[in-house]
Amino acid sequence: MALRHTAATLAVAAFGMTSPIAAAAESGPGATPIVVAHRGASGYRPEHTLAAYELAIDMGADFIEPDLVLTRDGVFLARHENALAIVEACGGRIVEATTNVHTLPEYSARCTTRRVDGKAITGWFAEDFTLAEVKRLRARERIPRQRPANVAYDDRFDIPTLQEVIDLAKRKSAALGRGIGIYPETKHPSYHAAIGLPMEARLVAVLEANGWNHAAAPVYIQSFEVGNLRHLNGISRVKLIQLMDVRGRPWDFQASGDTRTYADMRTPEGLREIARYAAGIGPHKDSIIGRDRDGRLGRPTRLVADAHAAGLLVHPWTFRAENAFLPGDFQRGIEAIERGDAAGEIQAFLRAGIDGFFADHADIGVAARGRHLASPR
Repeated sequence: MALRHTAATLAVAAFGMTSPIAAAAESGPGATPIVVAHRGASGYRPEHTLAAYELAIDMGADFIEPDLVLTRDGVFLARHENALAIVEACGGRIVEATTNVHTLPEYSARCTTRRVDGKAITGWFAEDFTLAEVKRLRARERIPRQRPANVAYDDRFDIPTLQEVIDLAKRKSAALGRGIGIYPETKHPSYHAAIGLPMEARLVAVLEANGWNHAAAPVYIQSFEVGNLRHLNGISRVKLIQLMDVRGRPWDFQASGDTRTYADMRTPEGLREIARYAAGIGPHKDSIIGRDRDGRLGRPTRLVADAHAAGLLVHPWTFRAENAFLPGDFQRGIEAIERGDAAGEIQAFLRAGIDGFFADHADIGVAARGRHLASPR
């Protein structure tokens, strides 16, 4: 108990107040569930912008989530992918764009094709730009068809660095009197290492410079790869989360010939192995409660109970409010972009015992948690 009390005390000292972050440092599984703003308030603003992160904080999120990629000069950016814009072919149709890089003539020659985690992708890549060049770009809505209202904010915001995200979290913590943490994901760590931009030591150095390289820091680091987390576990005491999809296997397993799958990692034995290097798991929500033949929410699996038995936190992803992303019994209206009962879906998962969750609409997540905590147990 002494060590856990010390961790909680450090968390409170870091913010000068109690919060779900401090409670989690002391209690682990069973503490007040945390609300993680998935790429910021990405249901309301283009993802991975300071505007999206600040809005999520003002809505009550406990953590903000920056996906991390690296520039050519080794600076962490908050981007969903290292591809800043993806095209069918250079000069062809835009497939996905989180920046306006494809509209700038001075960068047209940097369109190229790279193989990322075994998949050929054509477009513009962060690792081909210096930070100074990236700061000339502007953010755009990644899924405009699903979120047409967000398009109104295209080209208004620049691309933030990890340091800017940390600065925002600290500033808002002081202003609001409650702790705000960060929950970064290392994107494609094996790929970055292969091009001479290994992530782990760089990330720990940033945390160290900010006084956040310790077990009670308001930080979780997540990854779909395993070797990346094992490396981080060896050089930092920051809490680590093993991400898991419903199907497939970690890329570093594929690259090395390891045949274990995410399904294998969800077994009691696999979870005990994860507990050797991580504090928790971040599974796809369908691994916790799947859907029946009619697309309605089904019955919970044993994953939460098995993870807790292994001493692991469970933070599933991702809860979104639009009908296109909801189980049939929580959809409302007939249009895919209309918002359904996302709070109801979240509450079903909270009743299943999760310790936190990722949400694109932080306000809905905070409200759902509040109703869950207020309901009779």
